[in-house]
Amino acid sequence: MNRAFNRKKEKSWMHTPEALAKHYIAYNAKFLGNAEVETPKGTEVVKDAVRKLKFQRHIKKSEGQKTPKVELQISIYGVKILDPKTKDVQHNCQLHRISFCADDKTDKRIFTFIYKDSESNKHLCYVFDSEKCAEEITLTIGQAFDLAYKKFLESGGKDVETRKQIGSLQKRIQELETENSELKQQLQDLEQQLMMAHVPPTGSVSVQARSTDVFDMVPFSPGTVLVPTQASNGCPVPPTALPPNIGKDLFGAEPFDPFTCGSADFPPDIQSKLDEMQEGFKMGLTLEGAVFSPDPLDGRC
Repeated sequence: MNRAFNRKKEKSWMHTPEALAKHYIAYNAKFLGNAEVETPKGTEVVKDAVRKLKFQRHIKKSEGQKTPKVELQISIYGVKILDPKTKDVQHNCQLHRISFCADDKTDKRIFTFIYKDSESNKHLCYVFDSEKCAEEITLTIGQAFDLAYKKFLESGGKDVETRKQIGSLQKRIQELETENSELKQQLQDLEQQLMMAHVPPTGSVSVQARSTDVFDMVPFSPGTVLVPTQASNGCPVPPTALPPNIGKDLFGAEPFDPFTCGSADFPPDIQSKLDEMQEGFKMGLTLEGAVFSPDPLDGRC
């Protein structure tokens, strides 16, 4: 391994200052992963991390897992590791936290850098396979260091603190966006549950069932007209009483009243017998009155 980061320019820089200060330089590479190291720099430390990650990658390859491809965006603010298709940021390594950068002179594909994680305060060695572009990527990171250091001297150190604050704010914004997305998803789930709970199934009609007794019959209520109803088992329930304003008997005929009916209500033979009964009844009343009426002449009863 060869340490590439040096503020003294060993080679002519490959990019214009504006490209790294106002934009970024992008490279494609394969990401072998990162491993924790004990010290923030050192060739032997980097060699051990590379051997460890190569061995882990070899095991994953035997299991059918491919080495993931990433896009590196290098600028004076740091090195971003993104998904080449979705452009999602996987790692954002700020430049002032990178303490060591090197490429392997025996393997032109491998380059590494050591980065101090802001959350765990651990030193992590990132290892990449760039297919013969390792030296170029290392020099680009070195040029970004040189430009950032010059800017640091010009600003009197204020620029570094500003970048730290911006980095913290960006991280907080990402956390809030993630939290906001989770809350939106929970809200959508609750709305769907409420809609499913209140909306009846398609084709169904909400009908309030009438109360029935233990025999599945509608309870009798005097003075109310009972009409046929639909029981819960699907069978019609006949009315248990007739309306009070209907004066008919069981066979649908008017009730018989011998004292109010007229002569035209019966046949001739029945009518003649009724007339005889009425005449005999009147005569009995007359004779009874004659026997028991008082006599004014002799004073007897």
